[in-house]
Parts: sequence; structure tokens; C-alpha cells
Amino acid sequence: MINKKTYKAYCLDLDGTIYRGKDAVEEAAEFVSRLQQQNIEPFFVTNNASMTQQQLKEKMTGFGITAKKERIISSAIAAAKYIKHWYPGKTVYMIGSEGLDQALRQEGLVRVEESADIVLIGLDRAITYDKLATACLEIRKGAVFLSTNKDLAFPSERGFLPANGAITKLVSASTGIEPVFIGKPEIHMLEAIQLELGFSKSEMVMIGDNYDTDIQAGIRFGIDTIHVNTGISSTATVLEKKEQPTFLIENLGYWKI
Repeated sequence: MINKKTYKAYCLDLDGTIYRGKDAVEEAAEFVSRLQQQNIEPFFVTNNASMTQQQLKEKMTGFGITAKKERIISSAIAAAKYIKHWYPGKTVYMIGSEGLDQALRQEGLVRVEESADIVLIGLDRAITYDKLATACLEIRKGAVFLSTNKDLAFPSERGFLPANGAITKLVSASTGIEPVFIGKPEIHMLEAIQLELGFSKSEMVMIGDNYDTDIQAGIRFGIDTIHVNTGISSTATVLEKKEQPTFLIENLGYWKI
């Protein structure tokens, strides 16, 4: 096992780090349990905007992980808070699933089907041409373009599936407008954790499988990072990058608490 530093805020990615679709990732549940035995409640920081906090909590329970709902930070929650802060009172045309819809409702934001101030895109497994067409038309009329995250693919038990970034790219290509992204590799979710709970950056670490989202988010925010070889980015691929994670491990079982 490796243990070169102890942290107060362990920020764990979900897809590819804790689980892959319906399959658990090796050693993840045991790692979380070891943290909790030391009275450390981890944060779960996910670009998944399709599921609610409760749904994500229940999914982790199925893998033997007890997560506190308030410590699950999704790009949907971050996006809703971003809109409420920067665009108070503005209406939203949304492409997305239950997680994004609930996040908007929790912040008191109003959804509309036309004449929107903001177009917000999250992963939608029931995506249709009409939904994409409406998003493009609203953006062309002047709506602000936001997207929960730029992930192009996510790991599942079936293999890598199209993610929200792929849907967003279609709308961006059609309109010629680039969105503001909320999720990793942007720093919004990590910044919220730091500000709300008062951690110093030296007390935080971002752990994930995807170099371009998880690891880059940590690097951009200025905190330590741990790459695990259990999902999107292989260790061999990461070693070729100019900016390296603080640590590289095979899986979470290699990290001593």
C-alpha cells in the first residue's frame, strides 16, 4: 500500500472509480469503509447529472458503500446553484434527466419549453431530434448556453457509452456557440466543497479514473490528485501527459489510510 499523505477531504469520482455501470470497481467499497473507520466522510464528486442524490446514494448502497446524501456533489446540483447565483430569476430550457430536473426545482428555477433565457444540457437517455432542435433554436435566439459537463463517454458494464459532452457537441456544432461547462474539469464542485466546509487546498485530494476530467479538475483547482487505473484513462496514457497527477495507483486498495 501507498500512503504519502493524509487528507481531510477525499473527493471521489463515481463512474470508473467507484463503479462501472452495474459493476463495482475492485476495492472501492473497502476503501470508503477504511476512510469512515477513521471518521472521514468522503465526498462523491460526479459529472453524472442524470441521477438524483438519493438515486446515487442508493446505487452506492448496492455496492456496499454507505454515503451521506449531502456529500454527493453532482454537476446537476452545481449547475443549478450556478444559474441561481449568476442568473437569478431567469428561465431554463433543459435537456436532461430526473437528476437535473430535481436540482433545478430544489433551487426554485423555472423551466420553459420556449423563449428561454438559458439552455442547459445534461445527459438524456431519451434524447430526440426535437429536443436538440429546440435547444439550437433557443440558443440562436440569444439564450445563454450551459452544459453540465464535457465527458464524451462514460464506462458501463457494456463498455464506453456516449456521454453528455457528445450531445453538447452536436448542439455546439450546429449553432457555432460554445457552452459554459459546469462539471469537471472545471473547478466549480471542488470550490463549493472548499468554501462550504472551510478546507484548505492542502487538505483536499481529487481521486478519479479520467485524466481529462477528474485529474484536470484537481490540477486546475490546485489540490493533490490520485489517478486510479480502473476506468477511462489507463496509467500508460496518463504517464504521457505533461501535467502529472500527484500519485498514480492501480486501484483504491493500494492507498493506505
